Amino acid sequence: MYHHLDELESQSIYIFREAYRRFENLAMLYSIGKDSTTMIHLARKAFFGRLPFPLVHIDTTYKYPEMIQYRDRMAREWNADLIVGKNAAAIEAGMGPEQGRLLCCEKLKTDGLSRIIEQHGFHGLFLGIRRDEEGSRAKERVFSPRDKNFEWPYKDQPPELWDQFNTSFEPGTHIRVHPILHWTELNIWEYIKREQIEICPLYFAKDGKRFRSLGCMPCTGPITSSAATVDDIIEELKTIKAPERAGRAQDQENAYAMQKLRAKGYM
Repeated sequence: MYHHLDELESQSIYIFREAYRRFENLAMLYSIGKDSTTMIHLARKAFFGRLPFPLVHIDTTYKYPEMIQYRDRMAREWNADLIVGKNAAAIEAGMGPEQGRLLCCEKLKTDGLSRIIEQHGFHGLFLGIRRDEEGSRAKERVFSPRDKNFEWPYKDQPPELWDQFNTSFEPGTHIRVHPILHWTELNIWEYIKREQIEICPLYFAKDGKRFRSLGCMPCTGPITSSAATVDDIIEELKTIKAPERAGRAQDQENAYAMQKLRAKGYM
């Protein structure tokens, strides 16, 4: 059952190992969600139970408390080197979603991440994004170069035909690596079931509501759902019509909102 997951898993493990072989000083961005948690599980498989690079979480100070509790507990269980970064200057200056959700994301997330990259000199980052999740992500490559400001030139990306990945870049190029880009939301949940991966409890229905996508409290809302188990969620996904990020307010801010954010270096 779910034999297609073996192929997805094998390709993801190959991507992890190829990136680790080709690039120095890597880190993994950890958003606490189902995708990045699945990505960590795959990375631990790729490297025989260990994580040979740190996890990076950008703390906006607006996350749900359950997310932070889960993050810290799982990092201890994985024996992970967890780096928590934030744009302290923007937070102290009162930056928040009331000043514009896109601006808030740029200042608290994108700028916060840029500071961590510069501080630690990371040459590349693993990110748990999927092509089916959101339109701009469909334009991504598995190995995606960024410019000197860590910005994404989405109109000038190297081709990746027939899964032939380009890993040859000019020295000093910052690389984003996407090991689960080829997965779907349903694949993720099927894999969570098969591998018995523990995920943040906010994904499971309580009082008729659950989260399908996790983010900051002011900008992320739950959906109406009675899916209280992984099996329930898998069945729900087979019939649900709403997009996965329908509860993420920043995506609705204006046309091409996420593409604009990601072009500036957003996750």
